[in-house]
Amino acid sequence: MPETYLTVEALFTITITTSPPVMIPDGPQGGRMFVAVTGGTFEGDRLRGTVLAGSGGDYLTLRSNGTMKLDVRLILTTDDGANILMTYTGVGASDADGFGLRTAPLFETGEPRYAWLNDLQAIAIGELTAEGVMYHVYELK
Repeated sequence: MPETYLTVEALFTITITTSPPVMIPDGPQGGRMFVAVTGGTFEGDRLRGTVLAGSGGDYLTLRSNGTMKLDVRLILTTDDGANILMTYTGVGASDADGFGLRTAPLFETGEPRYAWLNDLQAIAIGELTAEGVMYHVYELK
């Protein structure tokens, strides 16, 4: 099999503000936690704007090994008025630098100016902040 290298291009940085978590402990699949999206911003070379407050949240599964399975939906509103659904799953886990977040975002929009996002696979590396989370999002080439 030929050697393959992943290449990425920076898409945007997103800062998401969240509400306090709602806990559902000791469920049959593990503990559950819901964290609502209360707002935020995103900015990159090709798009920028705000995270629509109340447009979604993170439905986390708390695993017995201390990691979290992420399941997020939210709406991005670009500075020129387009709405884009951003969904991602991933894992939150402790690493040498603290608690890290690794996700795989997908996008959906009917806006022709941003239709290129519909066929794009992204990856993101993030961290918890005092107000919520912050991610560096990259287009996987």
